[in-house]
Amino acid sequence: MTLTALQSAATGMKAMDTQLDVIANNLANSNTTGFKAQRANFEDLMYDEKRQPGTLNSLGQYSATGLYVGLGTQISNTQLDFTQGSLESTGSDYDVAIEGPGFFRVQTFDGIGNGEAYTRAGNFLPNVDGDLVLGTTDGPYLEPRITIPQGASDVTITTDGRVNVIVDGQTQEVGQIEIYKFPNPNGLKLEGGNLYTETEGSGNAIQGNPQEVGFGGIIQGYLEYSNVDSVRELVSMIKTQRNFEMNSQSIKAADNSLKVVAALRS
Repeated sequence: MTLTALQSAATGMKAMDTQLDVIANNLANSNTTGFKAQRANFEDLMYDEKRQPGTLNSLGQYSATGLYVGLGTQISNTQLDFTQGSLESTGSDYDVAIEGPGFFRVQTFDGIGNGEAYTRAGNFLPNVDGDLVLGTTDGPYLEPRITIPQGASDVTITTDGRVNVIVDGQTQEVGQIEIYKFPNPNGLKLEGGNLYTETEGSGNAIQGNPQEVGFGGIIQGYLEYSNVDSVRELVSMIKTQRNFEMNSQSIKAADNSLKVVAALRS
């Protein structure tokens, strides 16, 4: 049983180490536009069955309980928290936030999501050709592509996603921002760069316009910031550290028991 305790405690330390990695990533992205916090979920491992419940005891009665010794724990998955992040005013005409469910779609490299990815970040800006791109390292195009004409002024983005500009004193509609949702957004693949890509687990993207039933609305001049709760993450970090220490104490206790057994021959 001492060896079982060693193994179980080792799985606990490994799981706590992974959870600490998840917490550290959440804290590191506490100021990342559109970032969604992750949570590590745990599950117990197999059990060594010493006695089944419902067996006959010496009195001819069925036992109400069995005897099981667990073999530890593991991280089963990481789950995204898609609650709304705080909306903060930036004053930029090209910054937009989704209030409610939905993602923007952007064009990526063919090796990433077959050339399409999705994001909650709305920090867009026009490139040299006037095309709206995401303000990240690679600067993927917003899809469907929207081009701001040269010399345009007074860019207005309505809550239902219509992009209007004034050119030569005349108002022109230059594009429609579309948003997308998924049957299971937790099944999206995290690509980095504020991007998610579609998988079999997420289901196919469902296209809609802002403010349609089941889709959020667009707010111009605002960005959705990270939904990381720093206080909660710090508390989780402390709990994780203590759990790691308790598992290490279990290993020390098992090691002391092995020392006693090894000393029996001397």
